[in-house]
Amino acid sequence: MGRVTVRRPVLRLSTTGVRGRRPDTLAVEEPLEIRVAGRPLTITMRTPGDDFDLVAGFLAAEGIIGRSDDVVAMRYCADTAEQNTLDVALAEGVELPGDLMARAFTTTSACGVCGKSSIEALRVSRPYDIAADGLRLSAATLAALPERLRAAQRVFDRTGGLHAAGLFDGNGELLVLREDVGRHNAVDKVVGWALNKGLPPLAGHVLMVSGRASFELTQKAMQAGIPVLAAVSAPSSLAAELAEDAGMTLVGFLRGETMNVYTGAHRIVTPS
Repeated sequence: MGRVTVRRPVLRLSTTGVRGRRPDTLAVEEPLEIRVAGRPLTITMRTPGDDFDLVAGFLAAEGIIGRSDDVVAMRYCADTAEQNTLDVALAEGVELPGDLMARAFTTTSACGVCGKSSIEALRVSRPYDIAADGLRLSAATLAALPERLRAAQRVFDRTGGLHAAGLFDGNGELLVLREDVGRHNAVDKVVGWALNKGLPPLAGHVLMVSGRASFELTQKAMQAGIPVLAAVSAPSSLAAELAEDAGMTLVGFLRGETMNVYTGAHRIVTPS
């Protein structure tokens, strides 16, 4: 695994004229090329670590795989000096969509859907009936999630430069947390972890993210069968539309004791 952080000298300035040099810790951002059967599929900018989970989550979000045994093997390619190229062997009968290799693309740490030909191409088939998920949780349980997520962000404490995604059960217990320079990568790492544990569909679970709730994060949660997506910041209009259409609960501005519930309010219980 590559380095997660690096140290770099910086010049520290203040408006009062105080200045000095000191080392600072930065989150590493490096490319990961994903190949399928030796053919390039995509390059994503990510923080090294949990790469196998990242790739599994990415393939699940694309609707290519639905369980761990859809993948026969993953390996870092020997033809590269760094562990920045990963090749995937799919199980017999698991096929890539016809246009996927034709639209091989690059994703940045800021965008999880770059290279898609249209918004409609993102509306992949939905493998789970999220609207039927019977999860109910209290507003107090939801309100406690940001602090639990923040308390588990070890690399963020050192760099201040990483997004986080955490998977919680219906009682608000943190099952797994992943950090990355790309918020979509953090979610892929969480979903990939769950996939490799044989957990999906993730009925009765909550996905908590440290930033905003974008369309691509909502789509990734939907593909994993997660009924509740919560974010400390705002959702986009398209995220709210997709969540409503899929029967998901979408919560934004989850801070302190308040929150905005954009869709699926029936799952959140408040005192009478």
